[in-house]
Amino acid sequence: MGASHKIALVTGGSRGLGRNSAIALSKKGIDVIVTYLSRSEEAEEVVKEIEANGCKAAALQLDAGNISSFDSFAAQLDDLLKEKWGRDQIDFLINNAGFGIHSPIATTTEEQFDSLMNVHFKGVFFLTQKLLPRIADQGGIVNLSTGLTRFTTDGYGAYAAMKGAIEVLTKYMAKELGNRGIRVNLVAPGAIATDFAGGFVRDNQDIRGHLGSLTALGRVGEVDDIGGVVAALCTPELGWVNAQRIEASGGMNL
Repeated sequence: MGASHKIALVTGGSRGLGRNSAIALSKKGIDVIVTYLSRSEEAEEVVKEIEANGCKAAALQLDAGNISSFDSFAAQLDDLLKEKWGRDQIDFLINNAGFGIHSPIATTTEEQFDSLMNVHFKGVFFLTQKLLPRIADQGGIVNLSTGLTRFTTDGYGAYAAMKGAIEVLTKYMAKELGNRGIRVNLVAPGAIATDFAGGFVRDNQDIRGHLGSLTALGRVGEVDDIGGVVAALCTPELGWVNAQRIEASGGMNL
């Protein structure tokens, strides 16, 4: 576990795409800090798997929609970096934490809207702002979006709108942080078989079959289809890729 390893922070890294991204990063030789909301045991399992890949790892609790908690989180991150790595900065921030609500525009409540906004847009904006001094020059940020900003599926209007805002924000981040050599890109998964939206895709064979029929590669995505894309954006090989939306959907709704 060399001291020269880069360090990535993956929000929502205890499960799903975040977990897969964290492990994929470790396979690239990048140390990883994962955040979790309530699943501490699952986060510790991710830490163990990362360590088994020869990298350092740690887990911190974070409510990605509670902006008032970000000062405390940043202080915990500072202490962790100093104690475990002897550093005061990370190299990569992966803004992955999120959840889905399937609700038509006509029946979406203000509470549902605000919960989506706080995690998927406001939280990303202000967590990134808080961590900017803690991201090393020549580092990178990867934001997570969705294929639903390109094509539409009933019931995801509010969620997709938040992700559309993140896609615009990604370009502005790339522009404003370019003078520090920090690249900012975005990965937009298509339909993925995870526990997202209560396992809407994962657990419904009819939905899987239908969505697979709309995809050029003939199936829905799995978590292993996404983590490697996120990790690749944190490597020198993609060091000239900046301000890009990279859709990983298998060619959905072409």
